[in-house]
This record gives sequence, C-alpha cells and structure tokens, in this order.
Amino acid sequence: MRIGIDMMGGDFAPLETTLGALHARRELDNAHTLVLIGHEAEIRSIMAQHGGDASAFEFVNTDEVIGMAENPTKAFQQKPGSSIAVGFHLLKEKKIDAFASAGNTGAMMVGSMFAIKPVNGILRPAISSIVPKEDGGVGILLDVGINADCKPEMLQQFAILGSIFAEDVYRIANPRVGLMSIGEEDEKGNMLTKEANTLLKTTPHINFIGNLEGRDLFNNKADVIVCDGFTGNVMLKLAESFYSLIRKRGLHDTYFDRFDFENYGGTPVLGVNSTVIIAHGISNAKAIKNMILHACDVAQAGMPDKISRALSEISLGEQLSK
Repeated sequence: MRIGIDMMGGDFAPLETTLGALHARRELDNAHTLVLIGHEAEIRSIMAQHGGDASAFEFVNTDEVIGMAENPTKAFQQKPGSSIAVGFHLLKEKKIDAFASAGNTGAMMVGSMFAIKPVNGILRPAISSIVPKEDGGVGILLDVGINADCKPEMLQQFAILGSIFAEDVYRIANPRVGLMSIGEEDEKGNMLTKEANTLLKTTPHINFIGNLEGRDLFNNKADVIVCDGFTGNVMLKLAESFYSLIRKRGLHDTYFDRFDFENYGGTPVLGVNSTVIIAHGISNAKAIKNMILHACDVAQAGMPDKISRALSEISLGEQLSK
C-alpha cells in the first residue's frame, strides 16, 4: 500500500505534515510506503531537526504550492508542479494507492473530479463527517458541504456511499440509513426529502429505516444520516461550535472530547475512482497522522468497485421494472 501525502498543504505545513508523517510511520508496518510530495530539502531538514529517519520514506520533490486562498480550478491548471497536482498525477497513474492533503479543499475536489473522475453512474461525489454517538459508536453524516443543491437521486446515491463506507471502513454490520427531515413521518419534509424517501424505500442493499429529525443526529437510531450538503454543513458547523464553546469554558467531558477533529484526521471523497482524503486546513501533527492512517483504511476497503456494483444493480432493477 502506497500512500501519497501532500506535505505542503495546510496552514502549518510543512512542519506539522512532516511531524505527522513521522508519527504515522511509527504506527504502520512495512507493507505501507509513505510517499512524501513537496519541497524535499525542507522536509528532510525538519526530519533531521526532530530525529526522524528520512530513509523510511519515499520523496517526490515539487517546486510549487497551491495556496489556501487561491482559485482552485485556475491554480490546479496553472501549477502542474504543485504538490496537489503532482499527487493527483501519481494517483491517476496508479503509482500511489491513496492521496491525502490538508491543503486547498477546492483544488482537491478539482483533482478528484477531473483527474480521478467519479465512479461511472455517480451524479456527484460526497464528503462525510463522523458523528460521535452517545453509546460510544460513530455515525456518518453526508453530504456535509460540496453539494448544497441536490436531486432525490443524489440522496439515494449518498445512502449507498455512506452504507459502503460504514460497513467496509468502520465495520458497522448492515448499517441503518436515515434521511434527515423535519419529522419522522414519510409525508413530512420538503419536496426533496419526500421524493428521496420514496426512492430509498426501494433501493436494494441498504437498510433504510425512514426519516430522522435533528435530535436523532447523536443518538443510536441510525448509522448513516443522509441529507443535502447545505443541511449537512449547517449541522456540522453547529456541532463544531458547541465543542468550541465547551473548550472555551474549560469544561471537560469524555463524550464531547470525541468531537475534536484531530481524532479523525480527514474524510474521503466518496464516489470517485480512487482514495482521496481531505483534511482540515488547521491540521496539526496529530490530525495529519490520523489522516494518513485513515487513508490506509479507506484504500484497503476497495470502495470504488463496490460502489460500481451497487449502482449497476440499481440500474438493472430500474430496467426490469419498466
């Protein structure tokens, strides 16, 4: 397994990305190769200062960086020598099995859509967020931001993506899928959720349990929570704000400690033809380490093939029903 890491991505790169890579290397066995993509001399210098062994890594030197505030499409096109563009080139050529970055999120999405491309049949890829559950488990909320406006068929695909992700990466058997709405009854909600509810009832190989309300986000009612990206992003940012308020007030609670994004590292772009992990721009060494470990888990799950098969079965079912 070869994991490519954008060493120049993030507000604190390359120091924190280098330290995170060193931490991850200590936790991974020799079956995993970490390919560090960025300013090689600078990365090696940081490793030397912190007692790291540079010979434990592979390096791909790059001389350009896509800044966090740059226009994603223009930067990706105009900076082919950047760590992000080079990372996607390596991923496309199958020289690495996954690519992870805390850099420009827009540029990462551009690379995912146009270099790697969505799985055949996917209308729009999605990104998810882990939701800590009261019972100690986790739930998966998607989409959380890249698809503000959705069609019912997109929510149907999000349910499939989330189910495969929950089962194959988080080992949740037969994950329960809920649709976020304003009431549990099927007739509640806007046009999008009503039509999506009808579709999800007949979608094969997902365990759809019906509508959820906002109060169900953190309880154990569902394992996968499906919504449009506008709703998902509002819910995610609201949860993050409560965590920030608790921290500011010096309160300590083992449950709310699990809301710290550093524990999860990053999230995959679900529905594309390889493993792409996007991390928070303010990621520190701990978050970068967990981003790399998560990339290994997602790559090993082989999700693109499973997504393709699931979409094929839905397409076949629709043809037979006509």
